[in-house]
This record gives sequence, C-alpha cells and structure tokens, in this order.
Amino acid sequence: MTNDMTQGRMLPILVKFTIPLVLGNLLQLTYNAVDGIVVGRYVGKEALAAVGTSNPLLTLIILFVQGICLGAGILVGTLYGAKDYKTLKREVSTAMISGVAFSLALTAVCLTAAPALLKILQVDVTIRQEAAAYLRIITCGLVFNFIYNFFASTLRAMGDSKSPLYFLGISALINIVGDFIFVVFFSMGTTGCAVSTVLSEALSCLLCWLYIRKRIPLLNLGKQWLHFDRALFKQIIGYGFTSAMQQSTVQLGKIGIQGIVNTMGVTATAAFTAINRIDDYAYIPEQNIGHAMTSVMAQNRGAGETKRVRTAFRVGMYIELVYGAVMGIFLLLFANPVMRLFTHDEATIIQGEAYLHLIAIMYIVPAITNGIQGYFRGMGDLKITLWSSLINMGVRVITCILLVFICKMGITALPWAYLAGWAAMMLYELPFLIVRPRANKDGAAL
Repeated sequence: MTNDMTQGRMLPILVKFTIPLVLGNLLQLTYNAVDGIVVGRYVGKEALAAVGTSNPLLTLIILFVQGICLGAGILVGTLYGAKDYKTLKREVSTAMISGVAFSLALTAVCLTAAPALLKILQVDVTIRQEAAAYLRIITCGLVFNFIYNFFASTLRAMGDSKSPLYFLGISALINIVGDFIFVVFFSMGTTGCAVSTVLSEALSCLLCWLYIRKRIPLLNLGKQWLHFDRALFKQIIGYGFTSAMQQSTVQLGKIGIQGIVNTMGVTATAAFTAINRIDDYAYIPEQNIGHAMTSVMAQNRGAGETKRVRTAFRVGMYIELVYGAVMGIFLLLFANPVMRLFTHDEATIIQGEAYLHLIAIMYIVPAITNGIQGYFRGMGDLKITLWSSLINMGVRVITCILLVFICKMGITALPWAYLAGWAAMMLYELPFLIVRPRANKDGAAL
C-alpha cells in the first residue's frame, strides 16, 4: 500500500523502504546469474560468452527505459507529497502512453539491427550469430519491462516498495524454472534462456497491473489511461530523458569496457560475464539505497519539509557505507567459490578472482557516489547526476584503454579504471553538495 514518508523517524522509514528495493534487485540479479550458471554449465563457455556480449547492449536499452521511469517517478513523488492527485493522474497516464510507444519503437530497431550492433561491439565472429538470436528474443519483452518498471517506480514514489518485490519474486521463480525447462530439458541453449526471461517479464507486468487495478484507487484510471497531457509530457521528458541519459551513460561506459575486454579473447569475455553478474550484487543494491533516498526526499521536498530532506540524505549515507564495507569483505573472502558457481574452466576462474580481489576493496567509493546521486535526484537536480555520470564513464574508459593497451595489465586494469572514474565523479559533485545545503539554509527555495 502507499505510504506518506513526510512523517515519522527517518532511519526506520529509509530502512523499511530500502530493504524491498534491495531484495527485489537481488532477486533480479539472482535469476540473471542463474541464466549465466545454467548456460555456462549446461551449454558451454561459448554460450556463456554469447549471453554476456549481448547483455551490455541489452542493459543499455533497459536502463534507458528505466531511466524514463525513474524520472517520471520523481515527479510522481513530488506531486504525491504535495497531495496534488489530479495532476498526478494526468502525469501517470501521459508517461505510460509515451513509454509504451517508445518501448515498441526500440524493439523494432533491435530486431532489425542486432547483428550490426554486435559487430560494432567487436563480438567474436564464432558467437555473433548466437548472441544476435538471444538479443532479438529478449528485446521482444521490452514493452513488458517498461510497464512493470513504470508501475514499480510509481508505487515506490508513493511509498510502496513492497508490492513490486512480491511480483518480481514470482517472476524470478518462473524465470529460474523456465531456464531449466527450456535450456536443460528441451536443449534450446541461449534461445531457451531468452524465452524464459521474456515470459517472466510478461508475468511480472501482468501481476503489477492487476494489483494496481484492485488495490490502488488513485491509480485505477479507467478511460483516463488514454489521457495525454502535452504540458506534462514536456516535464516528463525533462526529468525522464535526463534521467534516462544518465542511466544510459553508465551503460555506454560499460559497453566501451566490454569492447576492450572482447579484444582479450573468449576466456576473458567469459570471465567478465561472470564477474559482472557478481559485481552487480554489490553495486546495484548501493544504487537501490540511493533510489530510496531519492523517493523519500522527493516526497518531503513536495511537502516543503526541508529539514527532513537533509536528514534523509545523512541517514542514507550511513546505510550506503555499511553496505559497501560488508560486501567488500564478503568478496575478499569468497571470490574463488563464487566464481566456481559459473564455470569449471580454471583460466576463467583465475582471471575473475584477480578482478574481484581488487574491486572488493573499492566498493566503499561507489557507495558514496550513489548516495550523492540519490540526493541530487531527490532535489530535482538531474543535470548534475547526468554530468557526473558522463565524467565517471569518460575517465573510466580512457583509463582502461591506457592500462590495457599500453600498460598490458589485462583484466586487472578494470578495477583501477573504475576507481579513477568514481574519484573523478566525486571531485565534480562535492562542490555542488557543499554549496546547495548552504543556499537552502540561507532561505533559497529547494
């Protein structure tokens, strides 16, 4: 159910709101990891590499769509905090119409251009056809992905982070079962993996829609779902497009890194596929904490609760730091057994373990940057988050090129390149973080 987060103690509010977000993404990461484990163990190293090389491009598209949802969710949270329900309904229907149209257009592009896009990524010719088939099937579920993420983002903006978790949990279970049915029993390889993912996305979309229709009267719009407000559309584009560009910028940097890794051979590509799955368990929950901060701050900003906005930021940063430290220690201790979940190939395990031991000691840095990003999104300063992400990824890719092709550091170059990007990001953001609270204290509008 929806929840007013403009009242009550901040730590319990943030913790209760964050836990379902983190659990939801851990579920999503788990069934993504199961995809890799099933394909890697039951099909082979080449199939694992095929799934991995198409994933950066697919994730770029999905993150762009999710960025639109996140931007629209900030507007929903602000309107909900201000109790402007009439405008909120128009904003929701307008965002839904435009998002569905955009998702369908993206699907058409990917179905047509999949081989060309993978060629640009320098995907090894031996796995390119398999990777293209996987990418085409997955993109058929983009519209389901958008609808679920939009509903989930809207519910979270209104204080409900639990319901999307339940729907995602059911979807994850269906996806895992589907992987074994289509890949193992029907021997469909990467195609079966993709089919299972699309079916699970469609189910989570359906469940979310049924729940909103029956349990959230404010979003039970009926014929109003067809209402398109041009003025609100411009606002949605302003927030959504900037947020989408920020999310996409991050993935573009990852695609650049993927292209560099692909030049190291299939073993390095397979190792990178596995460590990306593992890395996400540490990094994405840090993003979730930042997203929780965004939702809480957006509601309180809409209600004019300036002091609670600052409190949400401070408490959220504490949570970020604790989580980053715990995950770093875990991977320092268990890098080898975790890598062995994905493959039996010793060369792949050695490369993955070397990467994980380095990145584990650095997780505290993205914990800080994600908290700062959450603050600026909650305050509506999306241009700062966009530019900081551009700086992060630009520095990351340039550093990676230097360390791989000049210093010949191999896969161990990646953690150092990531650290350089995070450090550059913080150097850009910190002056804004210092100046803005002072301006608010002096009486400037939030």
